[in-house]
Amino acid sequence: MTIEVGDKIPSGTFKVMGAEGPQDVSTDEVFAGKKVVFFAVPGAFTPGCSMTHLPGYVVNADKIKAKGVDTIACMAVNDAFVMGAWGKAQNADEIHMLADGNGEFTKAIGMEMDGSGFGLGIRCKRFAMIVDDGKVTHLAIEPPGGIVVSAAEAIMEQL
Repeated sequence: MTIEVGDKIPSGTFKVMGAEGPQDVSTDEVFAGKKVVFFAVPGAFTPGCSMTHLPGYVVNADKIKAKGVDTIACMAVNDAFVMGAWGKAQNADEIHMLADGNGEFTKAIGMEMDGSGFGLGIRCKRFAMIVDDGKVTHLAIEPPGGIVVSAAEAIMEQL
């Protein structure tokens, strides 16, 4: 079942790149007691994600945070090494780059996408949500190929 506005974020664990390699970060660490703009992409380094989706959040990070957001987080079904390298390549210093390498969180929120036809396997749909203290207050799921409702500019209008 797909997560909806009003739902609590399920418990889970992401991986992030730390100084000594991949480290666990719990959903509580990301969401508890914070206002979070959380967006997901089908894959790091893919064209739409690298040319449009992530850059919109990088460029607008200060404006988003000025609207009372504590954390901006980007998630993909990629490993922590890839997410860390992608964040560096995109100058995404203000964005928490979260790896859902096995797709467990993606499955828990019902956002799986079958990208097998493109050689990607099971990935995450493109979406963005605003989460306040672990509760979803806004959810924007893109149709295949879209980067409109989950773009930084669209999410800023919801803050």
